[in-house]
Parts: sequence; structure tokens; C-alpha cells
Amino acid sequence: MGTLGSLISALASGEAMAAVRRARTTAILYGIAGILALCGVGFLVGAAYIWFAARYGPLATSLGFGAGFLVLAALLLLIDRLTTGMRARRRARRRKADMTAVGVAAALALLPALARSKGGLGAVAAPVLALVAYAIYRENVKPGPQDSDPGKTP
Repeated sequence: MGTLGSLISALASGEAMAAVRRARTTAILYGIAGILALCGVGFLVGAAYIWFAARYGPLATSLGFGAGFLVLAALLLLIDRLTTGMRARRRARRRKADMTAVGVAAALALLPALARSKGGLGAVAAPVLALVAYAIYRENVKPGPQDSDPGKTP
């Protein structure tokens, strides 16, 4: 069994090293491609500047390019501001679901120990009944004035 284990680990480590080499090579190639793409975009912006400067003059072209880049920067910041809230809500929902799953798993893991304990099923039944009663209460509560129209702000 020891020989088989060492053979499998050697194979796995060789495969892991090959995967690391491939990933490093790919990262280097993507980095070089990104730098070349940025150079290409820079030359295209320069060519557009020269063309517009010949047509409208250097001052008007400089003002236009400056305003255009500022508008693009503001647009990117606005999009980031709008999507940050959505991402935070998505993370909060995911965190809540994860915590619920952890809580349920912990409760199920402790259930046999609590059932055998001195308090027995009473120690488990009381909190469960309280949760069920609260769920029934929340379901039957009438919505207040703020809950009647969710689209309207108070």
C-alpha cells in the first residue's frame, strides 16, 4: 500500500506542477496581450486626436477629448455606485442562507444529544414551539401603514 501511495502522490505532484507551469505561462501571455492592447488603444486615441485636431483645431479637440474622458470616468463611477448596492444585498442574502444552513446543521447534530439529556425532549420542544408560534404570528399580522405600499417612501 505504501508503494501505491507514493506512486499516486508523485503522479499528483507532477500533475500539480505541470498545472502551475501552464497557469503561469497563460498569466504571462495574458499580461503581455493586455499591455499590447493598451498600446493599441493609445495609438487609436492618438490617431483620433490628430484627425479631430486637423478638422476642428487643437484647442477644441483637447477640450472635447478632456470632456469625453471625464464623462466616461463619471459614468464608470455611477455604474459602480449602482452595482455596489446590488452586490452587497446579494452577499447579505448568501450570508443569511449560509448561516441558516449552519444553524440547521448544528441543531440537527445536537438533537440526539439533547434528546438523551436529562431535560429530554422538553429542552428541544419549547424553543421549537416558540419558533412555530412566532412564525404563525408573523403570518397573521396585518400590514401597517408603511407595509401597505412598498413602492412609496414615508
